[in-house]
Amino acid sequence: MFAYVARHPILDTDKNVYAYELLFRDGRKNCFPDIKPDEATSKIITASHLTLGLEDIACHKTSFINFHKETLINGFPTMLDPESVVVEIVDTVPSDSSLVGACKQIKDMGYKLALDDHNFDPRWDAFLPYVDIIKVDTLRSDIDTIARNLPKFQQAKVKLVAEKVETYEDFNCYRDMGFDYFQGFFFSKPEVIRQRNLPTSKLALLELLQESSNSEFSFERVNAIFERDVGLSYMLLRFINNPTINKRYKISSLRHALNYLGELELKKFISILALANMGEDKPVELLHLSLVRAKFCELVSIAKKDKDNPPKGFLVGLFSLLDALLDQDMGSLVGKLPIDDEIRSALCGSDGRLKNYLGLAKAFESANWLALIKLSGQLELSQKMLHGLFNEAIVWGNGIRQTISPHFPRSKVAN
Repeated sequence: MFAYVARHPILDTDKNVYAYELLFRDGRKNCFPDIKPDEATSKIITASHLTLGLEDIACHKTSFINFHKETLINGFPTMLDPESVVVEIVDTVPSDSSLVGACKQIKDMGYKLALDDHNFDPRWDAFLPYVDIIKVDTLRSDIDTIARNLPKFQQAKVKLVAEKVETYEDFNCYRDMGFDYFQGFFFSKPEVIRQRNLPTSKLALLELLQESSNSEFSFERVNAIFERDVGLSYMLLRFINNPTINKRYKISSLRHALNYLGELELKKFISILALANMGEDKPVELLHLSLVRAKFCELVSIAKKDKDNPPKGFLVGLFSLLDALLDQDMGSLVGKLPIDDEIRSALCGSDGRLKNYLGLAKAFESANWLALIKLSGQLELSQKMLHGLFNEAIVWGNGIRQTISPHFPRSKVAN
């Protein structure tokens, strides 16, 4: 059984998400696990094993899935939709004639194939006629070796993914070399540590942030701020009429919306609006990752029966990537925002419950299952429940991303 899955974004040259690589907890090297052929039914990828469908996990983007030799030979990829899946061949499989034949058959059925962690070993040349994408491990080959080998693949019209890209400098280097896609967490780190002013042109948002941090919350003052800004009022109604938030009532008036949300939900909404504004020139995936972290940390906080106002678990997840959004050091940045001291300490790395909640989210993102096991034990929360909470956070993040701004449209499977 493999109910546990992590996802790594694959970005294009414009830093938009092209696909997600899905990493399963069970199975060798986080790949689709080796199981008996008679278990290869549709249930393998539906509710009995994954609490979400692939389209929800991958936010309707292409899914890259690692397969080992036995699952390839037994035809397991054919259970999946060839329009939305790329079949990844892991570099540890024996490259014999039986595997080449299986890849040819899968390719003939309309699937795209990718070689994972490629290091230009000639033993893989036999697969090239059937491969659409090659993922180059940038840590296993030096720059000169990569540059020398790329023309062969470019002439064959094979798409190239640079893996383990961890800095913007690396991203720019490999983009200039001709790579098509990039995988790594470079986008979630500050591009350059420099001074960058907070968006002072959005005075209303800063006023709302200040109001939401006050111990004595005033609906009257918040309502007055919204009334001054037609755009914010529109976003509030759009947000609250999202089925993810409200499945029963249609809200048409501003005051009705504020009352319906209530103090806690309104504070979360204000924080989301502020974050979206701060990151408007950044990759959408960075905001999406912040949303998923926020919801997950909130759900963990609820599971631990925390009673925080403002909702600290939510806010620590939401603001955990502020340094990347504003290209500033986190320590100097949080001093400029009206946030709670406990949240500020967690964002700066101080030990405590909020840091542990955030650590769980990061463990899911990086498929660091050992860290997940350790933290779940410390928090006395079951791993199964945590995986369910993370899946719930993904669905919530997908819905909110499509709602908070018309600039974040519903994503579609890439061709």
